[in-house]
Amino acid sequence: MNDVVALGNAGVAIRKANDAGRGALVGYLPAGFPTYDGAVDGVKAMIDGGADVIELGLPYSDPVMDGVTIQRATEIARAGGLRTRDVLSTVEKLTAYSDVPVLVMTYWNPIERYGVDRFAADFAGVGGAGLITPDLIPDEGAEWIAAADKHELDKVFLVSPSSTDERIAMTTANCRGFVYATAVMGVTGARDKPSELAAPLVARVKAATGLPVGVGLGISNGDQAAGVAAFADAAIVGAALVKALQDGGPAGVRKLTEGLAEGVRREPRATVAR
Repeated sequence: MNDVVALGNAGVAIRKANDAGRGALVGYLPAGFPTYDGAVDGVKAMIDGGADVIELGLPYSDPVMDGVTIQRATEIARAGGLRTRDVLSTVEKLTAYSDVPVLVMTYWNPIERYGVDRFAADFAGVGGAGLITPDLIPDEGAEWIAAADKHELDKVFLVSPSSTDERIAMTTANCRGFVYATAVMGVTGARDKPSELAAPLVARVKAATGLPVGVGLGISNGDQAAGVAAFADAAIVGAALVKALQDGGPAGVRKLTEGLAEGVRREPRATVAR
């Protein structure tokens, strides 16, 4: 397997940033929030502000791993009538706008209801890069792994501070694109200071894989993004961008994204060894 295939769509974008001597920025917003068009404009603002990879949320009725900010945003999207097909059309608009990879972050139930291979085919057809699946573990993901491999989509699984070394090895072996290190125990959301568990977790993941490692731990500003980029390949930001869209519209998203993008560029990084 060559490096491009092994890295997948998002991994190539992250390594491009790393090879330029900086961390990558992965930005999250949910589809359909505050409206269908508002979400498209918000993600375009993230792209224009310097995000290297987009994480587009598929709103779900029981987002047990998300904090209050994202839960409320997804409730608004669902109340507005958003359906899975609308998420796919959002992806299509974004991939037509830019070559920045668009991943969908989704709980597993909507994909299972849509049809796993059908979703993979339709998602690849609109230019989607892959899925982040927070409640699907590789042990139970054979159908998705097969569909993703068939359609050359990224498979981003999560590891946490409680993951054993054996679990990390198994999880990373099934990833393509990057590995998502969730460095806080509990639900997502912006926090005042970074978790002390993040750097040790990244070190453990890097001992198991050559894939990029992205860290999500409640980053809300450029200083925190800079701190994460000092030890991880990518900083992942979600709740803070959702709040920026809610409070300031696309202009607010672009302003925050620019600050985060400056943060991941602040500390010089060594070129990633191959």
